[in-house]
Amino acid sequence: MSDTLPLPPAPDAIELRHLRAFTAVADELNFGRAASRLYLSQPALSRQIRALERLIGYELLRRTTHRVELTPAGRALQERARVILADVDSAVAATRAAGDDTAGRIARLMDPRHAIVGSAHRQELREAFESLLAEFPVPTEIDTRPVSAGGVPSFVLTPGAERPPTVLYLHGGSYTMGSAYGYRSVVGAFCVAAGTSVLLPEYRLAPEHPYPAALDDILRAYQWLLDRTDDPGALAVAGDSSGGGLALSLLGVLKQRRLPMPGRAILLCPWVDLTCELMVKTASAPLLTLSRDAVRDYLQGRPASDPLLDPLAADLTGYPPMLVQVGTGDALVHEARLLAARAAEYGVEVELDLYPVDAHVFHMFWSFLPEAGQALSRAAAFHRGAAVQL
Repeated sequence: MSDTLPLPPAPDAIELRHLRAFTAVADELNFGRAASRLYLSQPALSRQIRALERLIGYELLRRTTHRVELTPAGRALQERARVILADVDSAVAATRAAGDDTAGRIARLMDPRHAIVGSAHRQELREAFESLLAEFPVPTEIDTRPVSAGGVPSFVLTPGAERPPTVLYLHGGSYTMGSAYGYRSVVGAFCVAAGTSVLLPEYRLAPEHPYPAALDDILRAYQWLLDRTDDPGALAVAGDSSGGGLALSLLGVLKQRRLPMPGRAILLCPWVDLTCELMVKTASAPLLTLSRDAVRDYLQGRPASDPLLDPLAADLTGYPPMLVQVGTGDALVHEARLLAARAAEYGVEVELDLYPVDAHVFHMFWSFLPEAGQALSRAAAFHRGAAVQL
């Protein structure tokens, strides 16, 4: 029997992202380079380091105007943190290799839709997308009620007791497909995680209603939310894929018209390059065809270089803190990285979360994909302001 006293357990609040942030700074001894390596803003990185130091109870890094150096406590943690992170990455890889069939399950859900891309009419694609969305469960605790938000048919999703919505969620679907009703599953899961109600507008779709019809609708829906709050900073705008692009277009309009900005922007696998040039090397031929057809129907001759349509070329000064999430195997991962870098250049607080998933908008698979549940929990915490308080 050992007479060694047991060590006290580490604080439960220490997260892997804290250790990854510390390891990057310890390796680089430069906050700017470490922030670029992690696709974080320097303020966000500094907050994570400070949070880790508070949780451990010791200073890990000494910062001066000219240099960053490790303290004795920091040197003690550096190698051990590397081992921990390597072990976690190895454990995840081994678990997947052991036969987890989540990838196969995702493929079986997506295959029917992929099979008709390029050969089906628009209505067939819409029906296939709605059939896919119908496969996902709506959390049982979610209450759904219809509203007219500034004249835009919408749903308010509420987890449990009724409360005013604080999030405007814009569904994806390449500007030509998808519906508020179909998106009740993933938005409902976010509602439960965030403990808040969400406004989900049924904005108009192309080609019947080309740009700027959808943008006009979501602006009216956002103004409806503004009329019901005394604190615009408590609001968030969120969207996935093309809905992420619409969210950024909305921020551009708010800036142009000097209207109150929301306090957060949550962008899930955002599609931001409507020239489709960035996805040429990463997207499958059917996806590239679908995307180009959708852009043609949505823009109908308008230039994709319009600042309200191209956040990669726009002045993002004054935009609210952003959370950008994307899978590392997503065809749009390069766009997400460029968006995060662009936002940081303009002084926007931005956090880029990368998940080891191949599927586009993997958040839809929250009911069986662990990374999807983790991502929605992170997005919920970001909305609540946890990312800023750390």
